[in-house]
Amino acid sequence: MTRNLPWRRVLRWYKSTSNRTFVVYPIAVIAFELGLHRGSLVVHPIGAVLIVWGYLQYRLVGRYRAAHGGGGPGLEVPPKSIVTEGPYRYTRNPMYLGHLIFMAGLTVSFASWLAAALLAFSAVWFHRRVLKDEARLQSRFGSSYLAYKAQVKRWIPAVCRVSEHPPTSVRRRSLS
Repeated sequence: MTRNLPWRRVLRWYKSTSNRTFVVYPIAVIAFELGLHRGSLVVHPIGAVLIVWGYLQYRLVGRYRAAHGGGGPGLEVPPKSIVTEGPYRYTRNPMYLGHLIFMAGLTVSFASWLAAALLAFSAVWFHRRVLKDEARLQSRFGSSYLAYKAQVKRWIPAVCRVSEHPPTSVRRRSLS
């Protein structure tokens, strides 16, 4: 039984989404591109901006969430409260969005079809995960989560909060 222990550690490490996004996928993309281009790597520096942005967004938002809402990474250890301020004021999933921005950076940096495929796969995977997360959060926090969900977009951040009621000074104009 102790012989299987190292493999279990490796599998547990690999099961971590952040380890796959920030370690495994970049190594795979770089290795693929090196093989494809016979040892030569073409790098577009503008992609580095997205890589750094995505990684920092993931790390800093993770710290913010832990400090303000409790819980652990993912929902294995659920938050004690809903975080609605800071980056969560603009998007309900800023950490997952950080992963996707990082993956977009890999795609741009190496002009890589493999990175683009991993980005598409990750976008679908994260969307499915978000749907499960939302169901758990709604079950845990009820109407307060529903109110937050009604005000803040799932993925693409709103530049400003949308009011529940439109301003009364806006008039509808007929097309006739």
